Amino acid sequence: MGKEIERKFLVKGDAWRGLATGTHYRQGYLSTVKERTVRVRTINNKGFLTIKGITIGATRSEYEYEIPVGDANAMLDNLCERPLIEKARYKIEYQGFTWELDEFEGENKGLILAEIELSAEDQNFNLPDWIGEEVTDDPRYFNSNLIKRPYTTW
Repeated sequence: MGKEIERKFLVKGDAWRGLATGTHYRQGYLSTVKERTVRVRTINNKGFLTIKGITIGATRSEYEYEIPVGDANAMLDNLCERPLIEKARYKIEYQGFTWELDEFEGENKGLILAEIELSAEDQNFNLPDWIGEEVTDDPRYFNSNLIKRPYTTW
């Protein structure tokens, strides 16, 4: 079984800009019940199907599979809940860790989140200056919830 341990933070300021080039992500959800989410995503010219279990602390089960990009686009266009999540993802190395910053577009414009994946929930790491408040335990910031209540409606 795949496991994902990640912590999520708000991003403050613009000091992170210029540290990486963003990659466009387009994603949608086939299921958003809290016990499991099923996500379809395109990154450049690749498609992915991801199944995630319920989050306990900062950990949840995760299974991800590459699928034909044509199938992914068809599911995004015809089957996924609305609105879709569109964002630019920036990967920034900092003191031995990779931070993934998501700058949201569309109905979630204005939201910028940073995630760090860990090997254990209690693993130590230092925060870059551009990291703000931790929102790991706030379900409003889950991508699957941002389609139900987009950031621009808060």
